[in-house]
Amino acid sequence: MLRLAAGAFVAVALSGCASTASNPKDPFEGYNRAVFNFNDKVDTAVLKPTATAYKKVMPGFVQTGVNNFFGNLSDVWTAANQFLQGRPAEGLNDVTRVALNTTFGIAGLIDVASASGLRKHNEDFGQTLGVWGVTSGPYLILPVLGPSTVRDTVALPLDMKADPWNYKDPVHVRHIGTALHIVDQRAVLLDASNLLEEAALDRYEFIRDGFMQRRESKVQDGREDKQSNKDASSDKSSK
Repeated sequence: MLRLAAGAFVAVALSGCASTASNPKDPFEGYNRAVFNFNDKVDTAVLKPTATAYKKVMPGFVQTGVNNFFGNLSDVWTAANQFLQGRPAEGLNDVTRVALNTTFGIAGLIDVASASGLRKHNEDFGQTLGVWGVTSGPYLILPVLGPSTVRDTVALPLDMKADPWNYKDPVHVRHIGTALHIVDQRAVLLDASNLLEEAALDRYEFIRDGFMQRRESKVQDGREDKQSNKDASSDKSSK
């Protein structure tokens, strides 16, 4: 996966000067559309049929358990990014989620933390860089991995390295779990992707604009929370 990401970045660097895109946030549109079409074919031939079969055959409680398990692992890196973004309250929330779900939730298979009122967040290092003031850079689609930006692509190796599942032994169990996670994530998106395919619109532009708006919204949320924490600390100091 890291090689794919690196390859995508190199390909963009080589083809960027030839781009004729009109959107300033998508100067690599020609390249991006080519990768988008490639990813679409992979999805149509492999991921979507597998996810459809998974959703039909696998019992609902098993799907929920798989989703919860990997969601619990992702909370570890989410908590670290909360602290890096200067959001200690949210970081403690996520640390507590991991502790509760890992113990009382049977290794994360049951999301007891959400039932207890602890909100789930999703933070990565790309968002952390955004909170630190690093601009997103142009839109970028990675082979197989999908929508990204230059900033998020730079952050991607660290995000992957920080995934606890990457250190699971034996290796064949790790690979099986990774494949199961990918299929489960695709199954969650089946209904949304079916609606998108039926709509009379440019799917590339729709996905691009939605992705960029969502990423910016998540980064701004981190900035606003960080500023709120500073304001609260200032108020306490003045008193």
